[in-house]
Amino acid sequence: MPSNLKKYIRTIFVATFSFFFYAAMNTLQAQTDTAKTSKAKKYQAKAPETQPFDANAFGPSDHTTLRWLGMAGYFINSRGTTLMVDPLLGEFDMPIMIKFPIAPKDVPKLDAVLITHADNDHYSVPTNRDLKPVTKVFHSTRYVDSLMKGEGFPSVGHNIGDSFTVGPVRVKLTTADHAYQNHYPGMSTRWFANEDACGFWIETPDGNIWAQGDSRLLPEHLNYPAPDAILFDFSDSEWHFTFEGAVKIANAYPNTPLLLNHWGSVDSPDFSPFNADPEKLRKSIVNPGRIYVLAPGEPFTLKKLKQK
Repeated sequence: MPSNLKKYIRTIFVATFSFFFYAAMNTLQAQTDTAKTSKAKKYQAKAPETQPFDANAFGPSDHTTLRWLGMAGYFINSRGTTLMVDPLLGEFDMPIMIKFPIAPKDVPKLDAVLITHADNDHYSVPTNRDLKPVTKVFHSTRYVDSLMKGEGFPSVGHNIGDSFTVGPVRVKLTTADHAYQNHYPGMSTRWFANEDACGFWIETPDGNIWAQGDSRLLPEHLNYPAPDAILFDFSDSEWHFTFEGAVKIANAYPNTPLLLNHWGSVDSPDFSPFNADPEKLRKSIVNPGRIYVLAPGEPFTLKKLKQK
């Protein structure tokens, strides 16, 4: 082979090798930089390790027990009357960081399921389909009731301020402001009203529970009688209370236990509805020891506040 051809081939080889070598190095560096950036951005508070529970938790009781299900859901056993509020126990469309404490197939009975609004992290159609065979009745707003009836659920719709009973438990719908769909063109062809979403005031023999649902802060949220526990909507989103609003509500009821939800369950460090940090709240409210960072499934015994 002529020497000039050999030199030409060697030059082409070196140039080609250099191109792919530096391209690979640049790609590796970019991946490293991305990983460092992701690591820096991806801190978010995570719920404690799940404490699974089984059918025994649904049996007779001489008190009222609450268990966070993860996400915004709760299970309540009030002296043998069993309810779930906004249960989501699988099949969500975002990555989940927790293990759910019970599977729908392991739920033996529910006297009622209460749904605050139609978002799929609160009204989980797959979960409620699985719970339908063991649930006596589903309760929500008029709008969500229309959706549930479309699924064939045994449901009842209510107006804000309406009350109903589930055994010895009395439930009243409270106000919410969560009609965010109207503010994002193209999100929905339907106009949403505030009364399409709600909270629940739940009166049990052992005390009163305020299940807030999702809402922006309203004046009435600061003026209820002091509940004995709040299922606390803890989210920094503008369509929730925001951090500042959460502090206002917490300080409006300075002795009420706060059972935090809407945090620590979804892997979404850059999405404010799901990534609040309880430690930040702890540093900002009066009587911070009443913040309960429950593990999914961990029991909390409801007790009436001491009257001062």
